[in-house]
Amino acid sequence: MANDPLLQPFQLKHLTLKNRLMMTAHEPAYPEDGMPKALYRAYHVERAKAGLGLTMTAGSAAVAKDSPPVFNNILAYKDEVVPWMRELTDACHEHGTAVMIQLTHLGRRTRWDKGDWLPAVSPSHRREASHRAFPKQVEDWDIERLIRDYADAAERMHAAGLDGIELQAYGHLMDQFWSPLTNTLEEPYGGDLDNRLRFTFDVLRAIRQRVGEAFIVGVRYTGDEMLSGGLTSNDGLEISRRLKNSGLIDFLNVVRGHIDTDAGLTDVIPIQGMPSAPHLDFAGEIRRETDFPTFHGAKIQDVATARYAIASGKVDIIGMTRAHMADPHIVRKIVEGREEEIRPCVGANYCLDRIYQGGAAYCIHNAATGRETSMPHTISRAAQQRRVVIIGAGPAGLEAARVAGERGHSVVVLEAASDAGGQIRLTAQSERRREMLGIIDWRLARCEALDVEIRYNVWAEAEDVLAEKPDVVIVATGGYPMEDQPTVGHDLVINTWDILSGHVPPGKRVLLFDDAGDHAALQAAEIIAATGAALEIMTPDRTFSAEIMAMNLVPYMRSLQRANVIFTPTYRLKSVQRDGNQLLAEITSDYIVHGQQDMDHARRIDQVVVNYGITPMAELYFELKPHASNRGEVNYDDLIVGAPQSITNNPDGRFQLFRIGDAVESRNTHAAIYDALRLVKDL
Repeated sequence: MANDPLLQPFQLKHLTLKNRLMMTAHEPAYPEDGMPKALYRAYHVERAKAGLGLTMTAGSAAVAKDSPPVFNNILAYKDEVVPWMRELTDACHEHGTAVMIQLTHLGRRTRWDKGDWLPAVSPSHRREASHRAFPKQVEDWDIERLIRDYADAAERMHAAGLDGIELQAYGHLMDQFWSPLTNTLEEPYGGDLDNRLRFTFDVLRAIRQRVGEAFIVGVRYTGDEMLSGGLTSNDGLEISRRLKNSGLIDFLNVVRGHIDTDAGLTDVIPIQGMPSAPHLDFAGEIRRETDFPTFHGAKIQDVATARYAIASGKVDIIGMTRAHMADPHIVRKIVEGREEEIRPCVGANYCLDRIYQGGAAYCIHNAATGRETSMPHTISRAAQQRRVVIIGAGPAGLEAARVAGERGHSVVVLEAASDAGGQIRLTAQSERRREMLGIIDWRLARCEALDVEIRYNVWAEAEDVLAEKPDVVIVATGGYPMEDQPTVGHDLVINTWDILSGHVPPGKRVLLFDDAGDHAALQAAEIIAATGAALEIMTPDRTFSAEIMAMNLVPYMRSLQRANVIFTPTYRLKSVQRDGNQLLAEITSDYIVHGQQDMDHARRIDQVVVNYGITPMAELYFELKPHASNRGEVNYDDLIVGAPQSITNNPDGRFQLFRIGDAVESRNTHAAIYDALRLVKDL
C-alpha cells in the first residue's frame, strides 16, 4: 500500500495533504439555524477519523442575505458561523484532515420567497428553470456590496482556522457573469470575456486583501457549459489560464456542464446507469494545459477509478463524495488492505435527490450517514449472544442479519426464494438500475464473513420458526402488489411486477395507471415503450412519479420522451371492463366537485397495467404474535433514542418479535434498511 497513488501526499502551497482523496463541496442539509452544529461536525469528523485527506465543507455556504439557501446551507454571512466552523475544523485537524469550505452567491439559482424575501440578483433578468425566480439585473451598488460580502465571508473562514476556501462558479452568480447566456450587462462587467470575468477577479483581489497570500483559495468552475451560445471548452481553457496567471488562486476544481435544469444537473453529477467518470478526461486536459493543481469529482464511485485518475496524472486530487456517504471509512479500508469490504455507492442518488426536494441527504443503503450523532457506522459487540431468526432476505432482512452478525449473535435467515434480494432483484432487471444489486451483494458478503446462515427455498411457517428456539424473531417478508384495485375490474389488470419480471408481455395499446409514483411504474413503462407500444402513463397526482424525484427522473424522461408515450396527470382509473376483444377503462378525476356533472372518460386499449403500491406480507408475523414476549410491540421512544427494546407484555412468550421494512408498510429501500439498523444495533 505504500506505493498506492491514492495514498501519496500532495503539497498545495504550504499545506501538505496526506493523501489524494477528498470529499468535494456538497450541502447535505444538516445545518441547524444555518450553522454547522453537532450533526454536521460529526458527519465530517467520521470521514476524517478514517483518514480522508481533504474535506470540502458546504455546497455552498451563502455569502449574502440575498443568496437565501434553498438546501439548508451554511450561512457564511453571519459572524456566529466562526466558532462553529472552528469546532469542526479543529476536530478534523486532530485526525490530520485538511478542511476547506465552498463559498458562493447563488445569484438567480434561488428564490425570492426564501429567507428575507429579497429579490434574487443576476447579470440578466433571465430566469433559471430549476428555481423559477426572475432575478433583478444587478446594479453597480449591488456589485460593490457583493464583492464586500465575498471578502467578509472569506475573512470569517480565515478567522475560523480553515485551511482554505473554494469559490463556486458553475450555475451560481460568479459564472452567471461569465456566460454570455446569463450576462446582458454593458461595460465594465458585460460584453467581452475580459469584462465578464472582471467581477471574479475583483472578488479575488478583495479576498486576498483580507486573508493574505498564505491562505489557500481555489475556484470550482465549469470549463464548458455544453450549451448552445454558452461557454465553450475553448472559453473554459482560456478562463483556466487566466485564473492561474492571476496569481490570486492556488487550485482549480474543474467540472463540465450546466446545472440550471434537472437534466443538466444530472449530466454534471451522473447517477446509476450513466457512464462513470464522464468528465475526468476533460479535467485532465485542463490540468495538462495549465500545469496547475487540479481537483475533480463527478461519479468517481469506486477506488479503482479514483486510483486511475491519480496514477494517470489526470488530476492531483480526486473527489469521492457520494462514495464516502455510502462508506465513510474508504481510506482506512484501503490502508488496511480491505478494499473488498468497502460498501459500494450504487448511484441511486437518494442522497442528492432528497436535498433538491428540501430534505436532508441520506444514503440509500447506509442509514448511519447523516445520523452520526445517533446511528453507528461501526457496530459494537453485544454483551451476550442471542439466537436471532430473520424471515426474508431482502434489503431489510439482510441488513438485520448483518448488524446482528456484527453484534456477535447466532443468526439464521429463512428466505422463500432461491436468491436473496427481494424487490431489489426485481428492480435490477432493468439494465440501467443493475447497480442496485450492490446493496444486496455487499450484505451477502458481510453475512458470509460473519457466519450468518441463509437458507433459501424455505417458505417459513410458524412451526419452522419456533423449531429454531429463537431469542429474537424479525419478520422482513416485504410485500406484494396491491391486488384489489380498481374496485371494478381488478381481475382484468396486470401489475408492474408482471411486466418487470417478464411474466406478462406488454400489449400493443397500453394504459399504465400509477397511483404510487415510484420506480416500478416508470421501469415498467420503459419496458413497454421499448416494444413500440402506444403507451399512456396516467396518475391522479398533479405531477407524475412524485416519489422518484428530480435527478432520477431524467434518464426515464430521456427514454420515454423518444417513444410513443403520453403523460396524463390528474386523472384516475375508475374501472375496467371487457369490450369485445379489448378493454374499456373508465377514467375520472379527483378534481370533480361533488354533485356536479361527472367528467368520466374512457380508453379502449388491450392492456391495463397498474401500480397501487405494496401490501405488507405479514401473515407469519400475526401467527407468531401470541408466542412473543412483547407480542410484536415496539417502544418507539426507546427505538428513537437508541435504547434496547424491553417490553414484556406476555409472560409466557418465548422470544421478542419485530417486523421491519415493507412487512410493516409500503415505503422504500432506505426506510427498510434504517428499520433494521436502529432496531438490531441494540439487540
